Amino acid sequence: MAAPRAISTTPPASCPVNSQRAALPEALRQNLAWRFGPRFSCGESTRLQHGRDESVHEPLLPDGVVMAESTEEIALIVRLCAEHGVPVIPYGVGSSVEGHVLAPRGGISVDLSGMNRIIAIHAEDGDAVVEAGVTRKQLNDALKGTGLFFPIDPGADATLGGMAATRASGTNAVRYGTMRDNVLATTTVLADGRVMKTGGRARKSSAGYDLTRLLVGSEGTLGIMAELTVKLYPIPEAISAAVCTFPDIDAAVQTVIQTIQLGVPVARIELLDALSLQAINLFSKTTLAEAPTLFFEFHGSPAGVAEQAETVQAIAGELGGANFAWATHPEDRSRLWQARHDAYFACLQLKPGCRCFPTDVCVPISRLAECIAATNDDIAQVNIPIALFGHVGDGNFHLVVLVDRDNPQDMAEAAWISERVVERAIAMEGTCTGEHGIGRGKRKYLIPEHGAVAVDVMRMLKTALDPHNLLNPGKILP
Repeated sequence: MAAPRAISTTPPASCPVNSQRAALPEALRQNLAWRFGPRFSCGESTRLQHGRDESVHEPLLPDGVVMAESTEEIALIVRLCAEHGVPVIPYGVGSSVEGHVLAPRGGISVDLSGMNRIIAIHAEDGDAVVEAGVTRKQLNDALKGTGLFFPIDPGADATLGGMAATRASGTNAVRYGTMRDNVLATTTVLADGRVMKTGGRARKSSAGYDLTRLLVGSEGTLGIMAELTVKLYPIPEAISAAVCTFPDIDAAVQTVIQTIQLGVPVARIELLDALSLQAINLFSKTTLAEAPTLFFEFHGSPAGVAEQAETVQAIAGELGGANFAWATHPEDRSRLWQARHDAYFACLQLKPGCRCFPTDVCVPISRLAECIAATNDDIAQVNIPIALFGHVGDGNFHLVVLVDRDNPQDMAEAAWISERVVERAIAMEGTCTGEHGIGRGKRKYLIPEHGAVAVDVMRMLKTALDPHNLLNPGKILP
């Protein structure tokens, strides 16, 4: 790892990016219109929908949008664009927060949401083959009656292709891992339109380079994943959720650290600060205590779940935890986790008309309390509302920084907070993003985190697979 930079104490200067690009070639426009009919659009509203995400990044619109419905159609679109030197940007449902779907050089946005067929479910082997536009909720609905489920849950009902592209994780990652651990194989369209198969349904292989792992997390810059084979897991015999409040954030985080270090196999541990709970209560009409809070979920046998919960309750009690409340009925658990998933949109309501300047980091679990404490000291120095919550069971937490994008002071304070927390995480041998990805927003942190040699190798891979930089250009590499 590269030596960490000194953590900055003043906001970095920033300015909007003004991209200069040529118009969409008329021959390409006519060809796409002829082949795809109403599934190809150059309308401004469609382009705007596909040229922005949930972040503060200024919209950067593609020149056209094609709704693809098969691997063969993706390959055709990519070949046609390659002939004209036109960029291609894959699009799922637009739930990313680091500018992944923006089009800084224009080009064609390939919308994969119509590729939502579940090709096969192999219950006996615990895997499923799906098209890239299948969402996690859609897959789990299809799995009803099989005794299996797909556990990766980033909160938003994202497409599995988008989740694989950003190496997403979420609330269950502490037990079930991230998309990196749960994608077995892909069918991927390369920059020249060739279709490549990677991986297979076997649970392990020693054959050649692991191209599947190379693609997972590549954010559409090395290829467009059209199909995925993902792992499935048995639905636990018993599931129990619990909520516990704490006198301060540090006590809550120490409970998390001790729980993980004791080897308690919790499925989820979520931390929410008082401001997050205030927002959730207003948004979701809940009556949760507005204090630092941990949400837990335990999976296993009835006896195992009870033992896990009792162990965690004892740890929490020693650290000042109170009001340890269980939720064993499915509807109570669903209500609890829906409130957690509502946290992002709930926080947006704290400052009407605002946008979110999001950031997430991940650190070794032993450094989590120190990192959050120092971050809270920084939050106290600014005037904008900032909520803190996260999947702390694996050392990952998020800041929801609420800004008026037209207010320079808001944007300067947000940039300062973001840079402080990121540089602190890297200095603690962590990462600038636990699950949001790099996109356009965090490209400058790749070299500090990985070092110049590693980033050079990334450039070599990009050049080898996409020599003309047509696949989602302007993302990841600084």
